[in-house]
Amino acid sequence: MTAMWNGCLADTDYFEMRSRGGHEYGVWVTTPPGYDPAAPAPVMYVLDGNWTVGMTAPLIVTQADPMQKVRPYVQVSVGYAGEEAQQWATLRNRDLVPPGEPVAPELVDAVEMGVDTGRMTREQADAYLAELRDTRADAFLGFLTEELNPRIEREYGTAASGHGLFGYSYGGLFSLYAWLSGCPLFESIGAGSPGVVGEDSQIFARLRELGDNLPAAKLHVTVNERELFGDLAVYQNLAKNTAVLLHRLGSRDGTVTSEVLRETHVTGLQASFLSYLRTCRSQ
Repeated sequence: MTAMWNGCLADTDYFEMRSRGGHEYGVWVTTPPGYDPAAPAPVMYVLDGNWTVGMTAPLIVTQADPMQKVRPYVQVSVGYAGEEAQQWATLRNRDLVPPGEPVAPELVDAVEMGVDTGRMTREQADAYLAELRDTRADAFLGFLTEELNPRIEREYGTAASGHGLFGYSYGGLFSLYAWLSGCPLFESIGAGSPGVVGEDSQIFARLRELGDNLPAAKLHVTVNERELFGDLAVYQNLAKNTAVLLHRLGSRDGTVTSEVLRETHVTGLQASFLSYLRTCRSQ
């Protein structure tokens, strides 16, 4: 990190890593102030690093909050590197969406509205939708668990267990996918406003397959009030389907928790991350 960026993201290293599948990723590693590998801390993996690192990594100071301490963790934010970093919002579709996830008509409508209002070009919209035709959350989960995590453990002396995962929007969809996959790496998982846009989502299909044999990892889900009561169908569906999912899961003796936040889909990221920390990682 340059001196300028280190002043904004204290105790943060950055490196780039190519996956076995040939994809380049940018990785930010933020350690607690005074971190000593002799007392190893588990890892908190945060998705969409190009967007989320600036709003979540500084919250590592919650570990020293005298009013509500959070158990120590090392944050690893994962995004895209080089020229691809400019296309992170498109490339994430490939990595964060489960294989075979249907593309909801409401999502297509939202993309088309982006073109109509000038927020996206036709080329950008076509590229965005194209990445949803061959989604590989399974490959990205393998990268996190089998390639990146061993490197983090080796180079930063992190703990062997107790890790967490947090994702928001399509990152939240990925978090649900990872949880339902029974991935043993994560002790707790945060899914903020998960992108379960259609009733025919692979999330519901996987839930039916598992029946009562749900994972033991703690799951915390947040949704935003203004998604549900706003006038965008894609967010209304997201909030509605998240509520249906939570209803089907029940409390599970505290293993599954949730919170409704008074935010929009865009502003809810940091509040969702804090909700996850307070619920799943408080001392």
